[in-house]
Amino acid sequence: MTTTFQQLTGPYLDFFRPPSQSPIGLIRLRANQQGVTEIAFLDSDAEDEIPHPNALTQQGMEQLAEYFEGRRQSFALPLAPVGTPFQRCVWEQLSRIPYGTTCSYTEIATRIGRLKAQRAVGAANGRNPLAIVVPCHRVIGGNGRLTGYAGGLPRKEWLLRHEQAHREFALIAADA
Repeated sequence: MTTTFQQLTGPYLDFFRPPSQSPIGLIRLRANQQGVTEIAFLDSDAEDEIPHPNALTQQGMEQLAEYFEGRRQSFALPLAPVGTPFQRCVWEQLSRIPYGTTCSYTEIATRIGRLKAQRAVGAANGRNPLAIVVPCHRVIGGNGRLTGYAGGLPRKEWLLRHEQAHREFALIAADA
């Protein structure tokens, strides 16, 4: 399964579901005709807008539920995040970090050919609008420590532990 980044074109309609509960809080998913545009943690369930779900928002929430159940390690969704070319380059690289593993900002900068751009990579990482699906939670400091996460460090720690536990289980099952 692969995650694809779509090129944004023209005006588009915004579709989203009411926030859904996850083991680490409420999640909102937005999409347009081209793909998922936002997956964000919410600190309250107050929504000013009337939900307009579509098949893609439903599919996205189903895949997120499978992820939280430990049954999904990658996502098969078209993505349409809004960002600069540099941000989109970083986000595409984040999508290549394997499930259950971590990577440093320096490693991401090296992979995109911008060796001195660790801070810029960190800024792009922090602006990632697609939590979990574009796994910015897998990026850690060069010293191996957890660093900032838009959803909060407790969520980042939970996500990393969740993936590590399910990755180890998948490896054991594969060896059996």
